[in-house]
Amino acid sequence: MANALHTQGVRAGDRVAALMDNRVELIDLLLGCAWLGAATVPLNVALRGDGLHHALRESEARWVLVAPRYAGHVEATGYRGMSWIVGSPSAPHSDPATTAPPREPASVGDLDLAAVLFTSGTTGLPKGVRCPHAQFLWWGEGVGRSLGLRAGDVLYNCLPLFHTNALGTLFQALVWRGTFVLGERFSANDYWAQVERSGATVTYLLGAMVAMLINRPPAPVERAHRVTRALSPATPAHLYVPFRNRFGIDLVDGFGTTETNLVIGSTPGRRRDGFIGTVMEGYEVTVTEDGRPVADDTPGELVVRSLRRGAFALGYLGDTVPEQGAWIHTGDRVIRARDGWFRFVDRLKDVIRRRGENISATEVEAVLSRHPDVAHIAVFPVPSDLAEDEVMATIVPREGAELDPADLLRFGEQHLAHFALPRYVDLVTRLPLTETGKVRKQDLRARGVGANTWDAEHRGFRPTRT
Repeated sequence: MANALHTQGVRAGDRVAALMDNRVELIDLLLGCAWLGAATVPLNVALRGDGLHHALRESEARWVLVAPRYAGHVEATGYRGMSWIVGSPSAPHSDPATTAPPREPASVGDLDLAAVLFTSGTTGLPKGVRCPHAQFLWWGEGVGRSLGLRAGDVLYNCLPLFHTNALGTLFQALVWRGTFVLGERFSANDYWAQVERSGATVTYLLGAMVAMLINRPPAPVERAHRVTRALSPATPAHLYVPFRNRFGIDLVDGFGTTETNLVIGSTPGRRRDGFIGTVMEGYEVTVTEDGRPVADDTPGELVVRSLRRGAFALGYLGDTVPEQGAWIHTGDRVIRARDGWFRFVDRLKDVIRRRGENISATEVEAVLSRHPDVAHIAVFPVPSDLAEDEVMATIVPREGAELDPADLLRFGEQHLAHFALPRYVDLVTRLPLTETGKVRKQDLRARGVGANTWDAEHRGFRPTRT
């Protein structure tokens, strides 16, 4: 692939974009570009129009390797670089029978750019994150250590390669001498059949996927696998034990972002339900409020830095490259217990301000999701007639259930302060999700309160105040 790219004019320092679903060609492109000292820009396949144009422009990619089904979307942006259609005679490929003898690899350093990854954009236009070679090495080492990887492990991941979860799995396999099996996409209907066919010993999930699998009817195939542990960030604490008991798999949580690395983690044998882990070797963290450290057991923003050169990204496209070892504000609220274990609280931007009180959307979701008639839930702010916010919940009821919003709030008030109970409730058949299973809350906020929205105040619901 490196030879083929070089023939097409790709040189060290260049950027090559890719717009395709999970395919081996994307892995070939990533490794081929790295061999030449160029960088890969894997793009979210859901991008269209202005969003796709924004990513192509910001990345400064002079070439794009695109799957046939997405070629029209690239053309519609007016992209002026060279487009290669996967499978066409003009596209670079890694067939050894049609390429010259291997070129010598470029001399690249730990801080040289390996990829540009765009954040999922759940709160606006995606940002391009500059990821150096060393960052992927430390992703592979750290996540592999957290999962207890060993030589010979088979890693199955069906999450999209344009995000760090699946892309990092490739480097875990390389660092720990395992095998990476790439699934096309997640489907709750046949997930366990795919896992069984792959021969996986380790798999990768997200909290929404865990809930979907638990909600499926039991089937013999869900135990016909060799998997013993799964990396599963953002999984509600109450799902750990049911998942383990039913599927025989330990869920391993942690904290990392596209911009950082696995800074906080746990291992299958050292885990605590409801906690994301402890600080991983090579990193420092502090918890702050308004720039000042807070006491243990007090919510605050997680601020992190790396003691390892190149373990964090080199900032965003267009921004100044931060100094190595600089403190990074994550925008996430956590609580550090006295024994050093961390619990995720909320995204700072996901905090709802209602009548002078700060409300954690994640906390409300965690409580209401335990109602037996709730399958999926998203909680978010909508404008209040008075000031600040009102709390709104959009809910997918469990199949066959007839969810009564008033009953849901009576359930919730047993565990939540009265001001945290949603005023508005929408019942829907599905939530809008990104390709990595995150709820697109900006879509829900934009839709807001509708004609069919249940309104607690108009229905005369009054919470019990104790």
